[in-house]
Amino acid sequence: MNAPDTPSSTPLRAPTLTPRLTSLSHGGGCGCKIAPGVLSEILKNSSNLPGLNLPPQLLVGIETADDAAVYQLNDEQALIATTDFFMPIVDDPYDFGRIAATNAISDVYAMGGTPIMALGLVGMPINVLPLETIGAILRGGQDVCRDAGIPIAGGHTIDSVEPIYGLVVLGLIHPSRVKKNSGAKAGDVLILGKPLGVGILSAALKKEALNAEGYAQMIAVTTQLNKPGIELSKMKAVHAMTDVTGFGLLGHGLELARGAHLKMQLQLDQIPLLPGVLDLASQGMITGASGRNWDSYGAQVSLPARISPAHQALLSDPQTSGGLLVACAPEAADAVLACFKSHGFDGARQIGEMLEGSGVTVG
Repeated sequence: MNAPDTPSSTPLRAPTLTPRLTSLSHGGGCGCKIAPGVLSEILKNSSNLPGLNLPPQLLVGIETADDAAVYQLNDEQALIATTDFFMPIVDDPYDFGRIAATNAISDVYAMGGTPIMALGLVGMPINVLPLETIGAILRGGQDVCRDAGIPIAGGHTIDSVEPIYGLVVLGLIHPSRVKKNSGAKAGDVLILGKPLGVGILSAALKKEALNAEGYAQMIAVTTQLNKPGIELSKMKAVHAMTDVTGFGLLGHGLELARGAHLKMQLQLDQIPLLPGVLDLASQGMITGASGRNWDSYGAQVSLPARISPAHQALLSDPQTSGGLLVACAPEAADAVLACFKSHGFDGARQIGEMLEGSGVTVG
């Protein structure tokens, strides 16, 4: 169910930094990702090299484009390893650091794991940005890691043309509780943990068309840690999880469908949207990444004839630090939603189901 549009008000002005963070990068947040089709072409000859024997302890690798690698250490523990970094999606340096760190840690939660530590990845134009600005970015990341209960135990820094920040994140999980993106079963229902529309808000922000209320909503959703993943991993009726990030709901939904050799059926009127984003998208506040995403996988998606261009754009909208997408048995849906609500994810909704077939259909 879509939230009502946000009342119009004075657009939020960029902070008086010289220069604006977003002016230093050609894209921001998970909208920086290489488009799915291009990425597939790049990687087609660089994976599963002949003669390379993968260790049996590698429980999750690159086979289904899952959120993180998982390596079994012993009968009780498996190590989750992931990394994520990007250019600024906002101009406030502290908020940029928080968003980037939240997004990076999410991949551990998407596997069902508990994060244990992080390493910082920092690339900054040292002669362009004030040192206090760079310090604020790092402080934002540190504060999010503190909220997740983990230290930043090291890292690497370079002097780069565009500002880049992110983390390597390590986590632990019991091997039997790993939630892959390929485990969905026919008849499973789908639950989305966060509303869509972050890319739309970021486009409006860059064009100075986002008001203070919209900015506050954007920061709130992108800095909300996906901690429910830890509890969801303990539910046997939860069969698959992933997080919705740069490829949009349709792109990450297709990964889940392909991994399970099933079709994903989504209900358009049940997909939650952030307040005001449908109106902003109708005004042209759409990222370039949304179009690139659709060009990459649109042929595998069936949309209803009534859908508006703005609504279509939201389905492929890149979600920076987006929500968990959960496939579970129907009888577990209430428990999954209750888990989300107990962690403050009031926008979590049941949005569809898994059926026999292939691709994604939106009804």
